[in-house]
Amino acid sequence: MSVPGPAEQLAGEKELLRRFSRTRDTPVKEELVRRFLPFARSLALRYRGGTEPIDDLVQVANLGLVQAIERFDPERGAAFKSFAAPTILGELKRHFRDRVWNLRLPRGLQERVLKLEGAATELTGKLERPPTVRELAETLGLEETEVLEAFEAAQIRRTLAFDQPVTVVGTPDEGTVGEQVGSDDHHYEGVEDRAAVEAALPGLTEREVVALSLRFVEDLTQSQIGERIGCSQVHVSRILRGALQRLRDGADLDLEVTEQGRLKRLFQNRARRRRYRGRPVPVNGA
Repeated sequence: MSVPGPAEQLAGEKELLRRFSRTRDTPVKEELVRRFLPFARSLALRYRGGTEPIDDLVQVANLGLVQAIERFDPERGAAFKSFAAPTILGELKRHFRDRVWNLRLPRGLQERVLKLEGAATELTGKLERPPTVRELAETLGLEETEVLEAFEAAQIRRTLAFDQPVTVVGTPDEGTVGEQVGSDDHHYEGVEDRAAVEAALPGLTEREVVALSLRFVEDLTQSQIGERIGCSQVHVSRILRGALQRLRDGADLDLEVTEQGRLKRLFQNRARRRRYRGRPVPVNGA
């Protein structure tokens, strides 16, 4: 690595920029990088407070600084910092977009998140408290809904592994992310069907309800049900067939599909409230 000599160290920044533009001399470029490193770092610090390590952001900003030095043309009359700032900030935004975000979101939304984080850090220092959504919206010239959308996007910038340890809220125990992910509750499929069947049940006699409960809750055969309620297996078959038909008509359901699963759950819930204690029900009783 070349070491800048006394001439480079004593020359002014404008002179060094003109010299490098003409000669592309490595020691001159290194001296320019050294002088403008604090400027690049100050731009990187705009994004501090997020999940990305500040050292990584400074390295990205330094890369943008080198690119700006190599592309700068002093003959155009622009100030170097005015030219370099968009280049460095562009590298930082590209870093967030390509390296930090695990989920691809629209570019405009990503940039809004970065502006939001910078504004939140700045306002927290000024106000000595976290800013409100309204204060952030006023500072950035956004609608409050846009600020809230950016907050939600910031939460999903990184994905989590299912086996990543997490603390279970409200307990001293630790679990994993996968243990906190919900699964499909197939019971929801039968909510409407159960409601419809419940509405149709008052049209059944007590004997029919008992027979259905014994069949679908206790899984008894028709002969066993007959012994429990005091009638023949043939009569039990007629009772079940008539009860199911009335439920079909009253609930407008395809009980050929639902009776083994959903009816069983329905009568299990009902049995908790009203159990058949084994006393015979007269065949001709209601």
